[in-house]
Amino acid sequence: MAVRFSANLKNLFRSAEKSALPDNGFELPGQNGEAVILIHGMTGTPHEMRFLANYLNRQGYAVYCPRLANHGAPLHVLQMSKWQDFYQTVRQCYLQIRGQYKHVYTGGLSMGALLALLLADEFKNEIAGVSCLSPTLFYDGWNTPWYSFFLPLAYKTPLKYFFYFKEEPPYGIKNEAVRRRIHEFYSKADLHNMEQVHQYGYPFFPLTLLYQLEKLVKHLSGRLEGISVPVQLIQAKHDDMSSVRNSQFIYNKVGSNRKELVLLHNSYHIITADQERNTVAMHMQRFFCGQPIPV
Repeated sequence: MAVRFSANLKNLFRSAEKSALPDNGFELPGQNGEAVILIHGMTGTPHEMRFLANYLNRQGYAVYCPRLANHGAPLHVLQMSKWQDFYQTVRQCYLQIRGQYKHVYTGGLSMGALLALLLADEFKNEIAGVSCLSPTLFYDGWNTPWYSFFLPLAYKTPLKYFFYFKEEPPYGIKNEAVRRRIHEFYSKADLHNMEQVHQYGYPFFPLTLLYQLEKLVKHLSGRLEGISVPVQLIQAKHDDMSSVRNSQFIYNKVGSNRKELVLLHNSYHIITADQERNTVAMHMQRFFCGQPIPV
């Protein structure tokens, strides 16, 4: 990732406005009386969950994939969001379908995995299981820049409103064809370019959102031991953004009697759209059906 500085005070103090892009969250009706809520990552898009959604839907599950709060809005609006705003999106999605299905499962990518765990913590006797995909408590993958360790120094100052990380190759994707398409967009993007954000997500991470992620992690960490629903963790061994240490931390902390950790060997961070996405989908369906990891 590269750091970008912006001193656009006009945008900083502009009041929040409605999303500039149509809401691309989606729902797929099911046939087996069970539902899955899929949660995309920070600065991401429901599009990154589409393959998993279609796969699970073909197995009979109803699938709900909401767009997190302010995703699709201009970057200066998104950067003022709180982690509670993102969680409220997930919470409202669940409340809208509460009581309609025999079982409801959740699955999330990166920060979305943390939101899925929070939902299971709040609705302890209602969420049937959680699948955490590339969970991100801390950015410690092999492509994380060395200077990221100094970022907490800026969190308590106004500087956090002016710094952004720009995504750099490999963009969490090992598949070269997909990576080329993302690179074509990201390499030309600037802070105010909303073109194709609905498909590829934001090219920039506002430092304010990394600060919100840190606050979310602190909130969730104290609640992991109280989570007792079945928990699945799937992560690439060579994740470029967050190492396997993230999944191991959650695995060791949750109070679940049934939990599992699946490692992938041919993917990077965005495992929902990378080379082993079909493997991810099959593991999720197996887990939701109550089956153990094949020997």
